[in-house]
Amino acid sequence: MLTYLQITLSQIKHIIILVNYYTGKMNLRTLTCILCCIGLLFSTATSFAQRKSLNIVYIGNSITYGAGLADPAKQAPPVMASAWLQKQKGIDSINFSNQGHSGYTTLDFLPGTPAFIQVEQAAQSFKNKAAALIFSIKIGTNDSAVKGTHGAPVSTNDYTANLKAITDQLLKDFPAAIVIYQHPLWYSPNTQNGATYLQEGLTRLQSYIPLIDSLDADYKATNPSRVFIGDTKAFEYFKANHLTDFQPEQGRQGIFYLHPNEKGAIALGEFWAKAIYRVVKELPKR
Repeated sequence: MLTYLQITLSQIKHIIILVNYYTGKMNLRTLTCILCCIGLLFSTATSFAQRKSLNIVYIGNSITYGAGLADPAKQAPPVMASAWLQKQKGIDSINFSNQGHSGYTTLDFLPGTPAFIQVEQAAQSFKNKAAALIFSIKIGTNDSAVKGTHGAPVSTNDYTANLKAITDQLLKDFPAAIVIYQHPLWYSPNTQNGATYLQEGLTRLQSYIPLIDSLDADYKATNPSRVFIGDTKAFEYFKANHLTDFQPEQGRQGIFYLHPNEKGAIALGEFWAKAIYRVVKELPKR
């Protein structure tokens, strides 16, 4: 990047010399064209200089992990999200870690737990220390269960307290990092596998969403530019498209829909990625 910038500045210098030499010998139209070229070169140099590298840790449950997909290492939503981001203007490089664990709730990710330690180790292991560090969090599905998961059912008060404890510790341990909350996904109201969710769980899950938004608002007042709301659209998308974008799974209450299939993983990855990209573009210069 530096070499490119140096070359560009050298080109601009020569153009300025030519302008100074020929100013008395050219008409206004020609001079305007040359000045426009100079402006374009400055704009290009600035664009290259502002390209961002990102280190992203995706924190979540089986949906984040990619449960049920043929090859989660290549198909899981974090893989799809990172691939989408890599193609975007102004993005230099993407490194990521998928810290999705099947069945996990906010209690499993509390500071001091093995899962939280793994999250922090993943963040510390990125080789590009100059890249922006992002924690993308989507937790709540298993918290909402009626029974069968750690702490279920997790009350709204406990869910908020747990998510805040996780966020507080991440912000403390990584002072330059940001946290992005991705809204949870819809699941069918007959969902019952090893755990029981059903309509009661789905209703509880939906009650978490305004709490996530409220927590984000609190951080904006106390810790500006550190915590953001990410995707808010995937819930309704999968509710409307569960027959094409979710895996049909046999449960105790018949066929249920909880985990994205390959098509759904691509869609979810793009929802997350677009939200992350929006946040990255809005970040103040550090």
